[in-house]
Amino acid sequence: MSDYKIKLEVFEGPLDLLMHLIEKHQLDIYDIPIAVITEQYLDYIRQMEEFNVEIASSFLVMAATLLQIKSRMLLPKPPKAAELVEEEADPRQELVDKLLEYRKFKQAASLFEDLARQREQVFTRLPQQFPAAFSLPEGLSLDDLLRAFTAVWESAGDDYALVAREEISIQDKMYDIIHVLRQRGGRTEFSHTIIRSGMKNEVIAAFLALLELIRLNRVWIKQQAPFEPIYLMLRE
Repeated sequence: MSDYKIKLEVFEGPLDLLMHLIEKHQLDIYDIPIAVITEQYLDYIRQMEEFNVEIASSFLVMAATLLQIKSRMLLPKPPKAAELVEEEADPRQELVDKLLEYRKFKQAASLFEDLARQREQVFTRLPQQFPAAFSLPEGLSLDDLLRAFTAVWESAGDDYALVAREEISIQDKMYDIIHVLRQRGGRTEFSHTIIRSGMKNEVIAAFLALLELIRLNRVWIKQQAPFEPIYLMLRE
């Protein structure tokens, strides 16, 4: 029974039921009306469909605790001897401390549940190691690179020109992809659809155009492994 989880409808354990009653009736947790909360607690135990003493023992312990606090609050208090008798502690204080601690854990559990739901929407993969495309030259310093760049810059002289940036729309690349697919029998690699300048802006436009064509069910794609060629197939 050490790992047995007590659960009654929506309540797990006596503190959960007690907290529910306090929140339901908007009671002050620092000034619990013991008489009211005890009656409501006992009513709930009486309404249990199957009364299993072994399972409900913790609930009965809490009920006995509430009755004890109630009786202590009802007993007449002896007259205080002047200044020598310290003020008697509130019999509800221990229960209030437990409820406050339970509420903190319950709020923390709710926060963790929200974080878990958010994490379920995220997909990750382990880091991958990629071999170097080429070996870096040895003994090369930053000064060497600066001198080489300066030499190239000075040798260029004034012969330079501004290259106008080609504006490529997603709609244009959608037409390009469909055109290339029809020319190649309905199947081609993604790289073969870069037929204009080949610049970065065309690659980005082509990728966005491909996503739009997939959404419209005009094409479908296939890739064997990460960073392998992406194959496009035309849907007629």
